[in-house]
Amino acid sequence: MTNSFADFAKARLILAIGTNMTEAHPVASTFVKNAAANGGELIVIDPRRTGLAEHATQHLAIKVGSDIALLNALMNVLITENLYDRTYVESCCVGFEELKAKVMEYPPERAAEITGIDAETIRNLARHLAEVRPAMLAYTLGITEHTCGTNNVLSCANLQMLLGNVGFECGGVNPLRGQNNVQGACDMGALPNVFPGYQKVDDPKAQAKFKEAWGVDSLPTKPGLMMPSMIDGLVSGKVKAFYIFGENLANSEPDIRHMEHCLESAEFIVCQDIFPTETTRFADVILPAAAWSENDGTFANSERRVSRVRTASEPPGIARPNWWIFRELAKRWGFNWESNSAQELWDNEISRLAPQLVGIKYRRIEGDGLQWPVPNESHYGTPTLHKDGRFTCGLGQLIPVDWTPPAELPDKEYPFTLSTGRRLYHYHTRTQTGRCVGSNELLGEETADISPEDAAAMGIQDGETIRVKSRRGQVTVKAKVTGQVPKGLVWMAFHFREGCANWLTNAVFDSITQTAEYKACAVAIEKI
Repeated sequence: MTNSFADFAKARLILAIGTNMTEAHPVASTFVKNAAANGGELIVIDPRRTGLAEHATQHLAIKVGSDIALLNALMNVLITENLYDRTYVESCCVGFEELKAKVMEYPPERAAEITGIDAETIRNLARHLAEVRPAMLAYTLGITEHTCGTNNVLSCANLQMLLGNVGFECGGVNPLRGQNNVQGACDMGALPNVFPGYQKVDDPKAQAKFKEAWGVDSLPTKPGLMMPSMIDGLVSGKVKAFYIFGENLANSEPDIRHMEHCLESAEFIVCQDIFPTETTRFADVILPAAAWSENDGTFANSERRVSRVRTASEPPGIARPNWWIFRELAKRWGFNWESNSAQELWDNEISRLAPQLVGIKYRRIEGDGLQWPVPNESHYGTPTLHKDGRFTCGLGQLIPVDWTPPAELPDKEYPFTLSTGRRLYHYHTRTQTGRCVGSNELLGEETADISPEDAAAMGIQDGETIRVKSRRGQVTVKAKVTGQVPKGLVWMAFHFREGCANWLTNAVFDSITQTAEYKACAVAIEKI
């Protein structure tokens, strides 16, 4: 996030696109709902009428995967009617002429055909966005989990820069991360192309820095494999062994049958987790890890806030903190890692090597934590990035992008679009919440959410068992007939093994991030 959660509650206008915030981020959504209750405007762009839309002043039910067409059309109006922030763009950004040329290809009439939102509504929204500044833009996985996910994000950034909304309190581009501490994992270098602090592995200066710090003669000089290549490599033999750390891939990856085939093909699998999962069934070795409440360490959340995690109870049996397991493995390979606690790791290594974290020390995050970047120990953190339009990279880059449809569209055989997400009462693949009696009483099975129109046409009653199938598999679940879902859409989650949406989802990926297209594939419904 370029901004902070505190901005939500006092924002004048929030544009929420592709975010089922009330179920996927219920705490953050309370700030947004508070803003709406206090007179702030909330505009929701989402194919479904989610719980968040109930608090909105306007809800645009766009077709799945049409975000770029809508965003380009909004920018078309802003430029055509000279409503964009010309001063900000000329002084803070580059690439305007290239962006203008592209968005001129998306007049509201063309976008209306793609998105299902009429042209006049698009024009009126653009005019209103130009009137209320700064305004916040928030998105979640509804933007990123597409084959065009990178371009979706670029388009969101383009709109906010064109409006002059980046670098100010209650403005910015604000992605809500998909899981706890995803931000922290990325900060630590849990990506194939960067060291801690987003220092590129193919940068000679970064190479030299980490060689010296870690006392090694060599480090990888090019980015490593990303998830799809790793998984397919298990079948081809390019990847011999797989170390799976805190991920239940056999339920969370698209096309479960293919995923399980890949896991079965591996020569050697290690799983490090806190409970048995669908994935640990494939493991040759299981390393029992301590849970978050049995650890001492840090989390970094979506707003870049680094906070303390304190041990509430001791790990059971032989379970150990993750850092301890990694250190002991390194010792068996002949490396002596000196740090003997999470605090020593942070203060003596992490905060010394990552420029954004230099000023963060354990003694400084005893309270509410600090938002990076924190460049020195007298700095109090950065609630707003790119202050007053001064971008970290110099000038903000306006990057034109084209709309592209989902990889798999409905047809005669599979006439519905399936989109997936999360439900309030369970977390991810239920590795944790599935063991909670209360959560299972509140939500004990998966459903397929369909529109009243589609239910009536097929003679399906609410609660009736139906079959949902794609080119990859099928599941039998109960139908949930709800006005939240538009005609032609089926919506499911992936929390329950038997009715998991990922038996159906399509293993196609964004070309840059390699994020799977969980939000769109073609399915058929059968009344049983």
